[in-house]
Amino acid sequence: MEIRINNLSKKYGKKTALSHVSVTIHSGMYGLLGRNGSGKTSLMRILATLSKPSGGEVSMNGVPIKETAKIREMVGYLPQDFSFYRNMTVYGAMDYLGLLSGVPDKVRRERIFTLLEGVNLKDDARMKVKALSGGMKRRLGIAQALLHNPEILIVDEPTAGLDPEERMRFRNLLGKFAEGRIVLLSTHIVSDIESICENIGVLNEGRLIFNGSTEELIQKAGGKEGQAPALEDGYMYLLSQRQGGVQV
Repeated sequence: MEIRINNLSKKYGKKTALSHVSVTIHSGMYGLLGRNGSGKTSLMRILATLSKPSGGEVSMNGVPIKETAKIREMVGYLPQDFSFYRNMTVYGAMDYLGLLSGVPDKVRRERIFTLLEGVNLKDDARMKVKALSGGMKRRLGIAQALLHNPEILIVDEPTAGLDPEERMRFRNLLGKFAEGRIVLLSTHIVSDIESICENIGVLNEGRLIFNGSTEELIQKAGGKEGQAPALEDGYMYLLSQRQGGVQV
């Protein structure tokens, strides 16, 4: 199981959001770290087939990204700005989305309750979406993204705005669902990825300036001077975040 990205670029008019990004992502948790505006969401939207690349190639499990229908069968996506049907119940919203995804009735009912139990919302199945807290809505978002049993789960800034306890609960939840699939998590909060992601990539101004483990990045950053400006900025950013434990 793999996502293969080769020389990927994305432009919006004259603005370059992604520049020659190349990386291969395998099963497990992969964290994508970068400041707001670094290109994370642009990359996520391309992988979710919601945006077309300006150049380069992307494939998932050997399927080119241009084969949209096949890619969407294997991908679950939770965007940063996620909204549900506010007046529906938790179960009703899940059932409706499952119907739209073509999940058979019997399978859909069983899977909904299994997923709601997995995200600790089974007892809230009859609650209306508009009554859920921010953390509960994020957990519901994960459940809907997994409803069609995707091989790849893409989540964009899932813990932004959550309190530390809910953020930890959400990270643990993602770690559990990473078994047997790829989970790609984008964030600008280092604590979201350092404890659960096997590998990370650092994006800076649309370029992938690092790909490896968190410890490898810290080791490379430690005490080195004279780095290229983008590398130095990315390394120092991660270090300051890791040491300060705060969001910027």
